[in-house]
Amino acid sequence: MKSLTVFTSTYNRANCLNVLYESLKSQTSKDFLWIIVDDGSTDNTKEVVEKWQKNDNGFRIKYIYKENGGMYTGYNTAIEQLDTPLAVCIDSDDSMPIDAVERIVNFWNKYGEEKYAGIIGLDFDKNGKCLGDYLPDKKSISAVKLLLGDYKVKTGDLKYVVRSELYKEHAPMPVFEGERDYNPQTLNVEIGKTREYLVLNENICIVDYQSDGMSSEIFKQYLRSPKSYMAMRILNLKLEGSSFFYKFKNCIHYVAEAVFCRDKDFIKKSPRKTLTVLAIPFGFLFTFYIKYKAKQKQEAK
Repeated sequence: MKSLTVFTSTYNRANCLNVLYESLKSQTSKDFLWIIVDDGSTDNTKEVVEKWQKNDNGFRIKYIYKENGGMYTGYNTAIEQLDTPLAVCIDSDDSMPIDAVERIVNFWNKYGEEKYAGIIGLDFDKNGKCLGDYLPDKKSISAVKLLLGDYKVKTGDLKYVVRSELYKEHAPMPVFEGERDYNPQTLNVEIGKTREYLVLNENICIVDYQSDGMSSEIFKQYLRSPKSYMAMRILNLKLEGSSFFYKFKNCIHYVAEAVFCRDKDFIKKSPRKTLTVLAIPFGFLFTFYIKYKAKQKQEAK
């Protein structure tokens, strides 16, 4: 059995998926397999991957085609297939340093225990710059406290290497018909509620942001996936130890998403009902800001 599964949910990225493939082919350790979940691509992704599968790569490539549903549904599909101790998602437009697999596996073999959820490593850009601050100088940290800002670091992008059995225990993520923007990082935080992650303050992923990626499309996502974002805000509002500002900000977002999906029962569903009521006027104002920013983004194209 291999130690690590690298999985990738991809949609019409045949033109840039090759960069990730070449980085995996160059790994100093081949103690991994690669699962590619094709999320309904209409380009030549299937033909490209089938060609790679015929090559002597030193690692196995498993290709799965599914109807388009968004990156998080690709996560759900990949998690169903996991049979290695560890798993990490690398996006289709990203890549891994040539010794990333070796460092991940060696680090887990040295420090990994049942009490840990996995490993948090760092993302770097193509110029070798860390995206955000380095993580706290600790053996392990809480993903929840990290999200809430308790460690006083600017996190930027992070790479979660998660124990496969915990992925399976907490998946699948909820699927909302017609919506494709549920954030899969929510799953990593959910897993981290009961276990800390080991800290690997090293580059294990090289990020190349695309103009149509999740980060650049956030305001459009608020408009097209309001039920998904409502669900994520509910999870955030349930986090223990969060500040008043964090709760209130999430309530504002929650109200705005409730407006977009016309959910009349949003107060009843909220874990923070009083704060939600107080946030209503701000949430309504925020809907106009979201529409304005989404329109700006569209006109800039």
